[in-house]
Amino acid sequence: MSGPSPQGPNWSQKSEDEEDPLDQMILRTGCATFHYAVQECMAEHQDWRKCQQQVQAFKDCMKEHQKQRMEELQKRQMLAQAKS
Repeated sequence: MSGPSPQGPNWSQKSEDEEDPLDQMILRTGCATFHYAVQECMAEHQDWRKCQQQVQAFKDCMKEHQKQRMEELQKRQMLAQAKS
């Protein structure tokens, strides 16, 4: 029998136009190229130990993004405090 299951909708099925929330988040960081490199390496080697260079590059990019984000949040807090 095809169609939706009686338990409810199948949330794992997505339309082709629908973006994965994780992919959207990574795109906003500017680290998507590094993320895709990790995915490609994993698909090729099926062993994360062989992808350490790609994993480290992605980790470094995300760390830098988080640092910049924290600095921006701190600036906003300082501006908000100065106005009050």
